[in-house]
Amino acid sequence: MNLQNEIDTAAYYKKVSENRFPVLNSEDVIVNQAGYDLFEKFFKSFTIKQWNLEPKELAASVCGRIPIRTNDDCRYFTDKYQFMPKHGYTKMFEKMLSHLNIEIILDTDYKKIVQDVKFNKMIYTGPIDYFFDYTFGRLPYRSIRFEFENHAVEHYQEAAQINYCDSHAFTRVVEHKKLNNQKSSSTTISKEYPQQNGEEYYPIPTSENKKLFIKYREEAAGIKNVIFCGRLAEYQYYNMDQVVANSLKVYERL
Repeated sequence: MNLQNEIDTAAYYKKVSENRFPVLNSEDVIVNQAGYDLFEKFFKSFTIKQWNLEPKELAASVCGRIPIRTNDDCRYFTDKYQFMPKHGYTKMFEKMLSHLNIEIILDTDYKKIVQDVKFNKMIYTGPIDYFFDYTFGRLPYRSIRFEFENHAVEHYQEAAQINYCDSHAFTRVVEHKKLNNQKSSSTTISKEYPQQNGEEYYPIPTSENKKLFIKYREEAAGIKNVIFCGRLAEYQYYNMDQVVANSLKVYERL
């Protein structure tokens, strides 16, 4: 996109945007920047499909994560440096865990073994409401069902990820080899279907859920030998880079 097109796009946004103040929810965030027409075409149905809630029911932080562009930068984020671990996340975690003092126990509910494990401090990354036996009620989450398909073609779609803002049941299709420039004669894609039940992927940021989480957070503050850290324990919609940064921050504080 040349400079003139960028200027024209910015002028269009300025023309159609609405001055909603104060910004109270995710609808306000987008309409403030791009107007209601583009909000309805690109954001509204996708958000409802993903969260099973109207954008105006969700905290401003949900759609506030999405940049509104005036250029043709096709990246999701605008960070100067964007990359994945050189050898992938699996190798990264294998290296992190390859220490004699670390023991990995899979498919085990920590509550069944916590009495048998001696510790001075514990870092808990599971759902905070589960830690307290749902004393104040359950915090809701959204989950995803992934369906993988392999196709005997070199390329399935033009970009690594394409979002579907229409009536398709899935929200996006990811062609994985495009993320790290793999070369092969076939390709594997995944389709993502949001659902209510399943593994807890996304805390649902509404005002009511925040009030419920604060009750658990106040309970957690009274426990000095447990550190609550991560997306589930903090009921926070972290991205991968934010998860790593937050973990390092907690480490430095300790």
